[in-house]
Amino acid sequence: MKNVVESLLKKTVGSRRYAEEAAATHVDKSSIAFGATSETKFLSYPFVIESAKGARVRDIDGNEYIDILQGLGANLFGHGPDFVRAAVAEQMEKGFPLGAQTPLVREVAELITELTGMPKVCFSNTGTEAIMTAIRVARAKTGRSKIVIFSDAYHGHVDWVIMRQPLAEFARRRLVEKWRHGRLSAISRFLGKRAVKGAAPASVGIPSSIAKDVIVLPYGSEKSLKVIRSLRSKLAAVLVEPVQSRRPELQPRDFLRVLREITCEGNVGLIFDEMVTGFRIHPGGAQAYFGVEADLVTYSKIAGGGLPLSVLAGRNDFMSYLAPMAGGGRDKTVFFAGTFCKHPLSIAASHAVMSKLKEEGPKLQEGLNQRSALMVKKLNDNLKEEGIPVSFTNFGSFFSIALSESDLTPDDVNYLSCYLQDCGIYLRSGDKGGFLTTAHSDADVKAISKAFLDGLRLIFDNKNSLKK
Repeated sequence: MKNVVESLLKKTVGSRRYAEEAAATHVDKSSIAFGATSETKFLSYPFVIESAKGARVRDIDGNEYIDILQGLGANLFGHGPDFVRAAVAEQMEKGFPLGAQTPLVREVAELITELTGMPKVCFSNTGTEAIMTAIRVARAKTGRSKIVIFSDAYHGHVDWVIMRQPLAEFARRRLVEKWRHGRLSAISRFLGKRAVKGAAPASVGIPSSIAKDVIVLPYGSEKSLKVIRSLRSKLAAVLVEPVQSRRPELQPRDFLRVLREITCEGNVGLIFDEMVTGFRIHPGGAQAYFGVEADLVTYSKIAGGGLPLSVLAGRNDFMSYLAPMAGGGRDKTVFFAGTFCKHPLSIAASHAVMSKLKEEGPKLQEGLNQRSALMVKKLNDNLKEEGIPVSFTNFGSFFSIALSESDLTPDDVNYLSCYLQDCGIYLRSGDKGGFLTTAHSDADVKAISKAFLDGLRLIFDNKNSLKK
């Protein structure tokens, strides 16, 4: 580990100096390396990227990387594809008036409704804004306040979704495990059938009062479905990442279908957060892939073609609450606004991407999905053959180590990400996978696979030597 840290420190002197000098005025959230060890903490600064094109980025120290972060999944065609650059350049010549309606807005809306099957859309800037608005719309439609979210999900940084399960629930689970065998096994079984309903803020600065309207449940669990069914008359919405970016090995098709049945029975809004899965797994996203239609769906990342854009799409009976004078009076309209919403440059980029997706059809995603699945299969075959207890998974062109199926500690994952960076693979410290795009070549895929395999070999060689 020490050699990798020393190598990266030497390679990224410029980035480190930049971070140290910028700290005087810039509070940089991106510089935090989650799970950093006593050795890797010295790398707790972002590499400053000077240029990006296709599958590669270059930092200010002149290092070139194969990029698997790809804008945290925003790029399906790699960085700055020519057809997007041309569309943005054309709009730049026309200008980019703010607060005015521009001609392409209607065309982009039509393309998105055609691809997703959702009849109405509304544009905003970030995923957080889209989620915030979706929850507000669901509450307006149902006249209820409580929402359900799931542990391990990520829905942006609005207060309502920065929640975890209450401490009492963690205590219950510990007791179930502790008393599973022995004289207290009957109590363990009793507690195992129960769950503490509720939520607690997962960050300082969030009032505990907000948690009263949020319930956090385990994703994919039968118990969670029972809780939702019992509370359905009190719920405004259930918010779900169909496949969680933090746990992509869990792809619960049957769970989602039953969840849809329950929410329909209780007139509860079902919100799909498709920031990552939207337009990546299929032109129609996870809805099309799983065969489950939500009431509201949020998109971002790929939808903006690399520029800031998010989309709230939904059924008419929900989206009507965003329309002027909804329900016959101004007091029935959900408030939503933003100076930079429908920014002409973002709309131009989105128009280029949506037009490309329509032109290519599902075969575009199918090809990328197959390449990613083949890479993951080869990785898993090699790991199994070498007796390394690690498993990879993928959902479309998003691939990752399946932590729940692997014998890796957080320190191991942090070391592996540093090793990958040192090998010329760009990702964030602590990341355990990334994204393939149409810009990645076969040689890139081989280099990515080799770096992961070599890094995991080193980790387990070191573990095995310590045991001797």
